[in-house]
Amino acid sequence: MEPLSLIVLLVMGTVAGAINAAVGSGSLLTLPVLMAVGVPPGVAVRTNTVGMFFSTLGSCLGYRREIAAEKQHLAPLTITATVGATAGALLLLVSPAAALDVVVPVLIVLALAMVLFQKRLTAAIRAGRERRAVQRAERRDPTATDTEADAATDADADAPTDIETGTPGPRRGTGATADPSPLRSPALIGSLGAASVYGGYFTAAQGVLYLGILGIFTGRSMGSVNSIKNLMSLAVNLAAAVVYVIAFFLIDAEIVWIGSAAIALGALLGGFFGAHLAKRMPEWLLRGIIVVVALAALVRQVL
Repeated sequence: MEPLSLIVLLVMGTVAGAINAAVGSGSLLTLPVLMAVGVPPGVAVRTNTVGMFFSTLGSCLGYRREIAAEKQHLAPLTITATVGATAGALLLLVSPAAALDVVVPVLIVLALAMVLFQKRLTAAIRAGRERRAVQRAERRDPTATDTEADAATDADADAPTDIETGTPGPRRGTGATADPSPLRSPALIGSLGAASVYGGYFTAAQGVLYLGILGIFTGRSMGSVNSIKNLMSLAVNLAAAVVYVIAFFLIDAEIVWIGSAAIALGALLGGFFGAHLAKRMPEWLLRGIIVVVALAALVRQVL
């Protein structure tokens, strides 16, 4: 690879790392550069994934306090993301490159819709939970009054909320623990697991998809779930990179190591400083950047 190409990859890796920390989809900057210098699509994805792992590492370092505050709820999500990413990376090794042309645009549109309509979708999910809570209360006590049933749905109203994370804490005066965190909901874990299969398969634009899913199922702002998005991206990129490195040694699945190194150096710096920048962004700006990045990614994939 020519020195000029490596310099371009280093610069694009830095910018992509910052974008990944704030939103995701930074790989849509580095992947085209790899392919423009003659790297085949499958090889480019593997090369890029190994390099961009360091972007998510830098982002998680920047968000280490926020991640530590929620660590007790993150094990199921992290394990599911790792398993899904491993499956996706294995799928890339055996699937035709043309499959990317179909899958990626569809998932980008889905992620964009989830970000744009997050509040409506969250309200619909919350209403469904309340209806199910009322039904459970009525089954337990068919003679219960409407007031008693409503009280069952509002049981968490007295629970204090963690200002930084938005998660409920112990209920006042009872000493009992709060209901399970929305980060442990089966719907969220299943949806993120499916998204992580795509993340392991292609990696680009996965952050937008994770933000949409996390925002809908937790009801929290994009900024407050960004740390979780970065941790999930780290788990996915690490799992996929491990698969590709093993495949390199066992079945000669090519990786352009010098290209990965150039991306990695820039992405580590960009991810770390991008995380600090993202934490200072107002919600409307972060959401606007997500929409712009997703639309740009869609145009790039379609055209």
